[in-house]
Amino acid sequence: MDYIIATSNLTKSYKEKVVVDKVNLHVKKGEIYGFVGPNGAGKSTIMKMLLNLVRPDSGEIYIFGEKMDDKNYECLKRIGCIIENPYFYEKMTGLQNLELHCDYMGYHNRRRIKDVLELVNLQNIEGKAVSQYSLGMKQRLAIARAILAKPELLILDEPINALDPEGIKEMRLLFGRLHQDYGATIFISSHILSEVEQIADRIGVITGGKLLKEISIHEVHEYQTEYIEINTDNVKQAACLLEQDKRLSHFDVVDDTIIRIYSTVVSGKEISALLVKNGVGLESIGRKENSLEDYFFQLTEEGK
Repeated sequence: MDYIIATSNLTKSYKEKVVVDKVNLHVKKGEIYGFVGPNGAGKSTIMKMLLNLVRPDSGEIYIFGEKMDDKNYECLKRIGCIIENPYFYEKMTGLQNLELHCDYMGYHNRRRIKDVLELVNLQNIEGKAVSQYSLGMKQRLAIARAILAKPELLILDEPINALDPEGIKEMRLLFGRLHQDYGATIFISSHILSEVEQIADRIGVITGGKLLKEISIHEVHEYQTEYIEINTDNVKQAACLLEQDKRLSHFDVVDDTIIRIYSTVVSGKEISALLVKNGVGLESIGRKENSLEDYFFQLTEEGK
């Protein structure tokens, strides 16, 4: 298998607390890999180790098939990245910051700067000092900087953080374009699971420093099932009534007020009539489908 990123038993501790615990990542060439997990799961630490910003306590990292070590920096020229909060020279303009990045990277195609500013919708304001940029504008400039030198690999830590819904949509389209038109491999972390689901080919689920699973979005969708969710004031009585009807016996009591019914051959209208007729109060009833978020929470609960 041709992996752009691979790690073997990657481990890191701070003050005797293990924050990354024997993680084995496998990111295929040309895919968008969504790295999902709660805050403090170890996502940013792993990304820093991939970029040689933090040294692991143990384990190995392979980028472009080469083992990363203190002397191997050449591969970093082929990577664009955003890690945590993006930083710029605040008194310089967005254009000047990108020109400086070109010099730093040894990338001499200055015409590319105009192209990336248009891609992230920052055209016509490139002459404004970064200190006058909003948080969302700085995030866009960070993405422009990350893609400026046409990297083969993008490592993006929460790249849509601070963007409004329209900005998130634009970035989703941009990542898709970078992936399809330029063949870039994208390793992206985000807590917005619905967005990851729309762009990723595969996901890695991490919690408590442990990588719980790597799975394709196609496989996640195979787990997804339709169900009817009811919110009731009497879960116990409602469950008893459902048990008595063989068509409705496949259900789960989620909590003190919610039941999910997976026997979808019966309409919500019929279920509602059955419960109301027997004195069970309904707050709401509706047909739904499991999402990546549901799958994520299922995995993280099992991983505790």
